[in-house]
Amino acid sequence: MAGSGRIGVVVMAYGTPRTPADVPAYYTDIRRGRPPSPEQLADLVRRYDAIGGVSPMAERTEAQRSVLQAALDERRPGRFVTALGQRHAAPFIEDAVTTLTSGPDPVERLVGLVLAPHYSAFSIGHYAGRLAQAAAGHGLAAATVEHWHLEPAYLSFLSAAVVDALASLDAVPGPTTTIKVVFTAHSLPERLLVDDPYPGQLRDSAVAVAEQVGLTPWAGWAIGWQSAGATPEPWRGPDITQVIRDLAGTGRSEGVVVCPQGFVSDHLEVLYDLDIEARGVAEAAGLRFARTRVLNADPTVLGALADRVVALAEEDA
Repeated sequence: MAGSGRIGVVVMAYGTPRTPADVPAYYTDIRRGRPPSPEQLADLVRRYDAIGGVSPMAERTEAQRSVLQAALDERRPGRFVTALGQRHAAPFIEDAVTTLTSGPDPVERLVGLVLAPHYSAFSIGHYAGRLAQAAAGHGLAAATVEHWHLEPAYLSFLSAAVVDALASLDAVPGPTTTIKVVFTAHSLPERLLVDDPYPGQLRDSAVAVAEQVGLTPWAGWAIGWQSAGATPEPWRGPDITQVIRDLAGTGRSEGVVVCPQGFVSDHLEVLYDLDIEARGVAEAAGLRFARTRVLNADPTVLGALADRVVALAEEDA
């Protein structure tokens, strides 16, 4: 049986600037304390300007936390309390731990949930490590949900989104369709992917969705990568823009549906890298383009994630 004390849930996300004035500090944090060059900063500001000045990710992430809290309250009234902790913008992961362990009714244990479905040591592994270290500083243990890329509710969400995006191009899954579905996720440097489960988990979730939707193996779908960093080292590819160009070069496709399976909210990598950049490449190549909706604050999926948080918190209680 679980104990009677409250359990803190640190909802972890990448973070984003909340205002244009926050962009330099955010970019510096991403670069591990090294300020960007004027040219690098100008390019990032240009991309934010193209989607309205700032990313809606901060608002979307807070909505996700709020819906998760409501789902936890339904399952275990008064048992769980959530706080947002981010990697590159305040409130940071350490801030969330301090919030949950302070005040007249501090939590007795901590559980982490990263708003990313697929595990990589660079992403979820990093978040979990920071949470554990911060928790230890307050004399507490912490456990993190390691991945949820095969969560049935999330696979169903993605499948429905793919079907709807195909329908927007007047297409249905099957051997005669001329629209190809490409599942994307954030690229990482090749050196970080040695013996890392990230690529395999991305493939597993893509296969599961393709099977649910009824996409023709290989001909009907593919995996692409996006948003690689501007560094000299090799990053995992092919990039989605190259996939689109290659697809157009075959002369056998009328369009492409991009499913950003590795992302769970509207933000720069979706609204700019896909909706503007990838769409522009597709249109220039003569292909029709659609992008599936992303999770944001979908209550069904967040309810399923609440179940995972409860199960992990009570596993060893």
